[in-house]
Amino acid sequence: MSTEIMNVEAQPMAIAELNRSEIDMQVSTAKKYPRSLEKFRQNALSMATIDKETAASCFYKLKRTSKEGGSSFIEGPSVRLAEIIASSWGNLRFGARIISEDSRFVTAQGIAYDLERNVSNSIEVSRRITTKDGKRFGDDMIAVTKNAACAIALRNAIFKTVPFTYAKQVFEQAKKTAIGDVKTITERRASMIEAFKKMRVTTEQILDWCEKPSVEDIGLTEIEDLLGVFQAIKDGDTTIEEQFRPKPKAPELPAQQNELTMRQKFEQAKAILFGKKGKTAVEAILSCIEKDINDHNDAELQDLIEKMKVATNAA
Repeated sequence: MSTEIMNVEAQPMAIAELNRSEIDMQVSTAKKYPRSLEKFRQNALSMATIDKETAASCFYKLKRTSKEGGSSFIEGPSVRLAEIIASSWGNLRFGARIISEDSRFVTAQGIAYDLERNVSNSIEVSRRITTKDGKRFGDDMIAVTKNAACAIALRNAIFKTVPFTYAKQVFEQAKKTAIGDVKTITERRASMIEAFKKMRVTTEQILDWCEKPSVEDIGLTEIEDLLGVFQAIKDGDTTIEEQFRPKPKAPELPAQQNELTMRQKFEQAKAILFGKKGKTAVEAILSCIEKDINDHNDAELQDLIEKMKVATNAA
């Protein structure tokens, strides 16, 4: 019995010793085979631009609307680009895990350790697991949220450890490859509309988001924006609801303003009638304001019009 207890207690120490030994071996290997920045750039560029789909997954964009109604974009490297950079950088140990979960939030921790330069960073990211009404997500949605939180934490840790200066050229080239040029713009428009359609985003919502009247007005800049927000949704940086929710309608003018104007017209008409200005003048005024009164659907005013017509005919 005592032997079994000793083994159980010794197990965590043995695991820690094994991890320490493994890291020491990786550090030794990293020092023995240092990275080449030139090979890093070549490998990263080759992977990031291998095709348009991969290139499009290397960056994200988020649209933010101010209280005044203006729009601005936040952009950056995506989770996919972080994976490419980490793989090409070499001598880098990285990973992510969930470290806490309560009734409202999950928290993920991303870790990146540059074995060659002895630089390590740990980043934590929290994500809500409740609806706007406070109801907790289902198990499947919580799992999706956990994966998204881990991916974002990992991305942030990698780019905290690997200076973005080294990744910037790859980032910009990936955008150019993904966007294409004027020769491929029609194809890119169609592919983006089809991709968003699978997310149940309509063409009308896309045009409203781009602030364009028609699909033909979507240019290379808008394609870049759409590619970026599409990847941001996939990475979990934002949601379809946040990006494509309908804009609030402009407030309509109060009905009292129109009603006041029509009442003023009535007063003028009555003044002419009772002032015995003549039947022709009264009829002209009545015909002028009758359409406004009917469109406004004001029963009291319509009743007045009928009485004025009778009075005019009797005059």
